[in-house]
Amino acid sequence: MKKTIFSLFVLFFVSFTCFSQNQEFKTAVKEAVVRQMETYPQSTLKDLYKNFFQDKFGPGHLIADTTAAGNYIRRELASFTTSDGLLLEPTGWEGRFYRVNLSLLKDGTIPYDVFFDAFVRSVNSIDPIPVEAWHIEWKEIERIIAGMELKLVDYVTDREEIDERLSCGEYVGHHSEQFEAHYSPHYRIISKEIVEEELQLYLKALED
Repeated sequence: MKKTIFSLFVLFFVSFTCFSQNQEFKTAVKEAVVRQMETYPQSTLKDLYKNFFQDKFGPGHLIADTTAAGNYIRRELASFTTSDGLLLEPTGWEGRFYRVNLSLLKDGTIPYDVFFDAFVRSVNSIDPIPVEAWHIEWKEIERIIAGMELKLVDYVTDREEIDERLSCGEYVGHHSEQFEAHYSPHYRIISKEIVEEELQLYLKALED
């Protein structure tokens, strides 16, 4: 037990020192927040959190049933006519992933098989960090957001809810009710490498 507490203390100290003294980290976080607020000005802290945790953890859990995952995407494609947001949105402060707008799949810009294969590879290639480490990183991100004085709706309530969830070992977040009331985004998270080396070729062909 003492060893576990000591390990967590060391993790906290090293992480805090690393992030708090890193100007590039602070600049990248601010740029990511500005990008989110320019695209979705009705975002709350929950929506900013979702952007940053997606950058750290990617699309989510491993896909055990590819047929079910494919069917879910097809149902979502049939459920909308327009999708808010950019065609490609980098996530978080590191930009390790992109939110790829499903409109690119719906209008045939990216073939379904190509898109789905990219999505599955992105999910199954993730090596997630411990939630405790992410909690420390998020606290530094949230501190930077607080200093930007954005006047986000329900800021304190959202901050406490996110903190409580992370303290319980749960890192997944969801869009706020305010966000969902104003926007209709439909996307999947794809790794940066796959987007830039493979999927952007289809967008370039569209431009040509």
